[in-house]
Amino acid sequence: MTTVSLLAERVLQSSNPQNKVVAAHALSKAWKDGVDIGEPISPKDYPARPERPVCVSPSDVPRRRLGSEHGRAALMHAVAHIEFNAIDLAADMVARFIHNPLLPHEDRKAFASDWISVCDDEARHFGLITDRLSEMDVTYGDLPAHNGLWDAALATKDNFAARLAIAPMVLEARGLDVTPAMIEKLKSAGDSKSAAILEIIYTEEVGHVAIGRRWFSVITRNSTIDDALHFQTLVKKYFKGPLKPPFNVVARDKAQLPREFYMPLAPNT
Repeated sequence: MTTVSLLAERVLQSSNPQNKVVAAHALSKAWKDGVDIGEPISPKDYPARPERPVCVSPSDVPRRRLGSEHGRAALMHAVAHIEFNAIDLAADMVARFIHNPLLPHEDRKAFASDWISVCDDEARHFGLITDRLSEMDVTYGDLPAHNGLWDAALATKDNFAARLAIAPMVLEARGLDVTPAMIEKLKSAGDSKSAAILEIIYTEEVGHVAIGRRWFSVITRNSTIDDALHFQTLVKKYFKGPLKPPFNVVARDKAQLPREFYMPLAPNT
């Protein structure tokens, strides 16, 4: 019988990018149609991946100068890679943690609804970007990328609270910090189409960070330390380096991610 767990696993094990998008949308539709959550499964450490893009060290990814169409295409390719990984991060959240003991049984449907919606959003974002890349004569996989996002997922595969702290509350929140400047640079370069796509992503990522923050509170409500200190302890253990300011405080506030969470983790703040 088809279940949420099995459909989320199907997303994770679809190596072809377009098949992964289709699987993510199918998961969303099945959930809306009333599919059961299903029995626990054990997702693999690594999702299926296409042969390209070639993954290299972050320091070896070429710099993107937005004054040229090649540079703008490289930026959009990098964002496509982020969104591709984000599809898997959301599917893995469902498959790996839906039966976690820290998640009360009565909250599991709401948890599934939230993260399936995130998975569906990320698949749609990926489709928007790859369509734009096609207009720029680039295909996802044509340029190198790095595996930093999944490295973070692997580091937190056995710690539910850490996964919530690192994936949505650090990495996606970082996207809220840097995306507005990217949008303005694209507009200044005359690339309104790419800017409009990033504006859609930016607006919806605020909601994704809020979802991560909400579920962090749910599963840590019985902790002996407050949420902010718990978050900081996990970030120090599972995230490499300090958090980088400047922070988009307005967007983070909209996502209900308070300053007392992240400010103490940044240098000279």
